[in-house]
Amino acid sequence: MRAAIFHEHGGPEVVRIEQVPRPDPGDGQVLVQVRASAMNHLDLWVRRGIPIETTMPHIGGSDIAGVIAEVGAGVDEARVGERVVINPSLWCGRCWACARGEESMCQRFRILGEHTDGGFAEFVVADADHVYRIPDEMPFEEAAAIPISYMTAWRALVTRAVLKPGEDVLVIGASGGTALAAVQIGRLMGARVFAVTKGAEKVQRLRELGADVVYDRGETDWSKAVYKDTGKRGVDVVVENVGGPTWAGSVRALANGGRLVTYGGTAGPKVELDLRGVFWRQIQVIGTTMASRGEFEDLLRVIFSGRLKPVIDSVLPLDEARLAHERLEAGGQFGKIVLVP
Repeated sequence: MRAAIFHEHGGPEVVRIEQVPRPDPGDGQVLVQVRASAMNHLDLWVRRGIPIETTMPHIGGSDIAGVIAEVGAGVDEARVGERVVINPSLWCGRCWACARGEESMCQRFRILGEHTDGGFAEFVVADADHVYRIPDEMPFEEAAAIPISYMTAWRALVTRAVLKPGEDVLVIGASGGTALAAVQIGRLMGARVFAVTKGAEKVQRLRELGADVVYDRGETDWSKAVYKDTGKRGVDVVVENVGGPTWAGSVRALANGGRLVTYGGTAGPKVELDLRGVFWRQIQVIGTTMASRGEFEDLLRVIFSGRLKPVIDSVLPLDEARLAHERLEAGGQFGKIVLVP
């Protein structure tokens, strides 16, 4: 089968298209013929060589939609032909976290396409209980745009920040897939949504997506503007994913008693935090990543009902995987970049 693969860590130039053996499903697994697979910043980090245990040579791609082509032992053969999306979370099912239904806190937590080979290929293997049927009318490209971005944003706002109707939420870096999902989920939950992006076109698209107030970070000091536009109060929740360059502004934008929930540090993981402001203003800093099995299933029900629609930036052929890496690394996208074999 054809796959986008790299044999060493480095820039986008290490990604190339090669013929590799097609995987076989093991017990309790299915073989999925990939119809679409979406990019994440995770793919950039793995390609660059962040310190993780992974396969090498490596096939990336955690967000995958396709058709079940074959099943392993113990899986109903009637599932062959199902149109599906894959939950890329991998958990042990035995530790204290898994026993509590908190699979994303599993002591052995891994991600398909990060710690294992993924979906930037014509076929991929997944556990049968991680594969969910999608509606017949849903395009594969749209289904592939769901998993990591939407599950991460869902847990961040619904479970970790406990966003309430009528609250104010500020989304930083609101042109990437997960941040856009947070904008949509914030609106769905009845919050007033503030968003930060760069460029007049992205500002307009965020407004069309439902953001109530949008700041162009190239034109305004957004943390000061948030303070003014909330009547010198600040927002109840900040969704932070950029890290170093935006951290101080994100903390400053919080109201007393506010919650900052962070799921990444795309521009720098090291930040400074004045603890006097934390305890005096009684703010919370909350970490989050991915989602539990139950949260993922709740999210799918909402999306399949039509209440959320994934945002796609572009669809490229698998042969242009290197270009997809370059585009995501340049940061010019609005939504998910999707590859199709």
